[in-house]
Amino acid sequence: MKIQEIKHKNIWEDFLKNCSEKTFLQSWNWGEFQNKMGNKIWRLGIYENRELFSATLAIKVIAKRGTFLLVQHGPNVRNYKSQIPNSKQPSNHKLQILSLLLEKLKEIGKKENCSFIRIAPLLPRNEENKKLFQSLGFLKASMHASAYEATLKIDISLPTEMFLQKMRKTTRYLIRQAMKSPEIEIIKSNNAQDVKLYDKLNQEVVKLHQFTPFSFEFVKNEFEVFVKDNQGLLFFGKYQDQIIAAALIIFWSDIGFYHHAALLPTHRKIPIAYLLQWEAIKEAKKRGCLFYDFWGYVDPKKHSRHPWAGPTLFKLGFGGKPYEYIETLDLPLSRKYWLTYIFEKLRRIKRGV
Repeated sequence: MKIQEIKHKNIWEDFLKNCSEKTFLQSWNWGEFQNKMGNKIWRLGIYENRELFSATLAIKVIAKRGTFLLVQHGPNVRNYKSQIPNSKQPSNHKLQILSLLLEKLKEIGKKENCSFIRIAPLLPRNEENKKLFQSLGFLKASMHASAYEATLKIDISLPTEMFLQKMRKTTRYLIRQAMKSPEIEIIKSNNAQDVKLYDKLNQEVVKLHQFTPFSFEFVKNEFEVFVKDNQGLLFFGKYQDQIIAAALIIFWSDIGFYHHAALLPTHRKIPIAYLLQWEAIKEAKKRGCLFYDFWGYVDPKKHSRHPWAGPTLFKLGFGGKPYEYIETLDLPLSRKYWLTYIFEKLRRIKRGV
């Protein structure tokens, strides 16, 4: 096996098209977005006999709490049993691939003066995978990697009536009620200038709930990069001609992702969020997507006080299946890491997550 940087978009995207577990945080355009935000990136491919088996987007993050290499929802790997010739031990190949990747990431990290490597892989949350990363020196991170560790997905390849039936009865009812209301309107936009409308609404929500949102620059740059390839769309929900709900949806590699959203809590009794979500799902299906990813999930029964518990209950109404992955992991590269660990631990306790 050998590792090298991938320079061509079509090689990267074609490979990811054939990976079952993936999100747009490993897409070519997410790398372009990171460049636009001023972050250095590396697109690393692992080859065996000239065949690409794994692809990983790594990002250098410079923050007040420390400088580190970040791998969000990677590495991306094809099915081991079917892709590696004469392989009877896929776990061993998984270890080989991760070891080779880690060797390269350590090399980059030391050169870039990073104090640690942070990774949030899309691997099932089981003992085998936990032990695999422990054997490589990783430990549980004090903070997640700005990416979900669990999500809810709907199979939208099914006929529309079939996944409508899988919805909670109340959810179906509220969608239909919203559709009947002359005071509710859902608008779609691919105009980057309309990110200002989203941000204005989001700032109102921030004032009421006191949380730290993604910056206007972050959302604007993300939208501009993805909309160039027709992979981004803004949805606005109007009630009595006032925008009270909004969402930014990413459509990539046969999946629709519900990435950013805002809803005025003063209008929660208006079923506009249900109709907006339904319109986004229908758009994903129209574009040929096979799945709709609700972007984040916590079990509301186990974690009733978690900030995501309420939104998860809303998402569960649409049906779907939860997926839980290994929790975010860190590999310290220097003693500076422990200052970051303590800082993030205290912040996580304060936020109650």
